[in-house]
Amino acid sequence: MEADRSSQIGVCKPLNSNNGPRHRALTPLRVLRGVMCLLVLLLTAFMMLVFFGFMMSVIVRFFSIHYSRTATSFFFGAWLALWPFLFEKINKTKVIFSGERVPARERVLLIANHRTEVDWVYLWDLALRKGCIGYIKYILKSSLMRLPVFGWSFQIMEFISVERRWEVDELNMRQMLSTFKDPQDPLWLAVFPEGTDFTEQKCIRSQKYAAEKGLPILKNVLLPKAKGFCACLEELRGCLDAVYDVTIGYKHRCPSFWDNVCGADPSEVHIHIRRIPLNDIPTSEDQATSWLVDAFCRKDQLLSDFYSQGHFPHEGTEGNMSTVMCLLNFMFVIILTSICTYYTIFSIWFKMYVSLVCAYLASATHFNFRPVPIVGFVKALF
Repeated sequence: MEADRSSQIGVCKPLNSNNGPRHRALTPLRVLRGVMCLLVLLLTAFMMLVFFGFMMSVIVRFFSIHYSRTATSFFFGAWLALWPFLFEKINKTKVIFSGERVPARERVLLIANHRTEVDWVYLWDLALRKGCIGYIKYILKSSLMRLPVFGWSFQIMEFISVERRWEVDELNMRQMLSTFKDPQDPLWLAVFPEGTDFTEQKCIRSQKYAAEKGLPILKNVLLPKAKGFCACLEELRGCLDAVYDVTIGYKHRCPSFWDNVCGADPSEVHIHIRRIPLNDIPTSEDQATSWLVDAFCRKDQLLSDFYSQGHFPHEGTEGNMSTVMCLLNFMFVIILTSICTYYTIFSIWFKMYVSLVCAYLASATHFNFRPVPIVGFVKALF
């Protein structure tokens, strides 16, 4: 048995790697268009942050977390919807959904494989179709919180940052999860249990560990880490509707962030969804860990079939986005942020406001600070 396991180590399948030819040539025109799109996304993100993110996630939050999240979701959902518009309408990337058709606006824990650095942005394509794009939250590594502008956005949208050391992360994660229990607030909490993106070297290390522990040898995904997943289940089990098991595959080449922005790759993104009721997932940590490993064994086989057949089973569960609605949302964001930009350029008072808000956002992100509602603060005192 041990010999069989050892013989499987090193048989990783990083198919569609980013070493092959691009689907579309990275021409100077595509690079220019990519730079322009990225500048528009950065500028609109900055204006949304300082003028609406601060007011909704700080001022409104002093009075109500629920209304703060509702308002933040509206404005940042409009901005996040620019990304699916870029990918599907401007870059002509085909996003193909398969598996189960899931209901709109459920409260869910979402687990996904982590093939490349851009997997998480394609979850927005699904969330947009389900009316939850403004409510999606990620558990992500803390270094991403230091990204200019984007890190501030992650803080405003209540993403959970982790150091990937459980003794450091557990308290912060459980404190954040405890604030997500209000059933009034839609929630899509996305977790990548592999903990990092897939590479051949990481796969071999994962296989060696699995062989040592007597666990399944996986070829297309890494062995999942269960601590964060189990903590999410433990804290939120009573207020979630389901777990979504999402598997992402790319044709014909695994894209980088720059490939995505410029529209060079991917040609197709395939997203397979399996909906699991909470009652089907064990309550004990050991059994939930075994369930998660089994789920990734299923993903591994699903990806093997995808790489050989070129598609997941049961395609066509979601339709295309409305071009008209995408354009209306784009115009809304551009007009709104253009007005803010105009006043920032020509008003000294707006310049002072923007400077103060930037100082606050930088500090709040660095120290992971969020305001406590006044009513809750008073109750805590007395």
